[in-house]
Amino acid sequence: MNTKPVKAERLDKLLTCLGYGLRKDVRFWIKDGLITIDGEPASNPAKKVTPDQVLLMEKPLDHPYGLTLIYHKPLDTVCSRKEDGRLIYADFPERWIGRKPALSSVGRLDKETSGLLIITDDGQLNHQLTSPKKHISKTYAVTLDRPLNGTEAEKFSDGKLILEGEEKPCLPAELTIHDETHVSLVLHEGRYHQVRRMFAAVGNHVEALQRTHIGALALDDTALAPGEYKTLTGEELMILVKPSPI
Repeated sequence: MNTKPVKAERLDKLLTCLGYGLRKDVRFWIKDGLITIDGEPASNPAKKVTPDQVLLMEKPLDHPYGLTLIYHKPLDTVCSRKEDGRLIYADFPERWIGRKPALSSVGRLDKETSGLLIITDDGQLNHQLTSPKKHISKTYAVTLDRPLNGTEAEKFSDGKLILEGEEKPCLPAELTIHDETHVSLVLHEGRYHQVRRMFAAVGNHVEALQRTHIGALALDDTALAPGEYKTLTGEELMILVKPSPI
């Protein structure tokens, strides 16, 4: 239930911003008696309402106060609408694609990377989760092409590693070794293809990559299969993520 003051807005604008359809569609729905306001049939698309007053086809409006998801991104899906390939948004209800403000992923996982992804239409929440100043780490399970050479942990943790094409060194990152080709890496920032580029910088190649944690939130704890998601509020999400003080 929303606890913030809600500004009333035009019925047709409200439904359009929630991705239900165009303003002309709202007029047809009113004509067909599909919309009620406070239990009475709607008659004017310009009437100012709050979401809690409105039922469409006898159902409450879908996430009218914002939408945030925890999602298990499968392999071979892309986060950007500008890239070729199957979009992550294909796993969500079609009407969510038309929401305004738009849904966007919190950071990106490339096509060959699977795992935990947060998607939201809340710009402030997105910033909280991505800003290095907020100290929310990201953990990755990494499978390497070649055995470790033994210097990686020190090079990743000393804060001196500079990636190809960049001038600013990476923030210190923590490497946990499971065996000679399987490791976990904890990052405190999000650069383009950072995990792959870090291992390339020390002479190795990433064969498989999965994001397993965002802060304290673990993919395994969500019980989500690839392509599945669950919705929650921004407040609920931040409790799960638990940014750790540094």
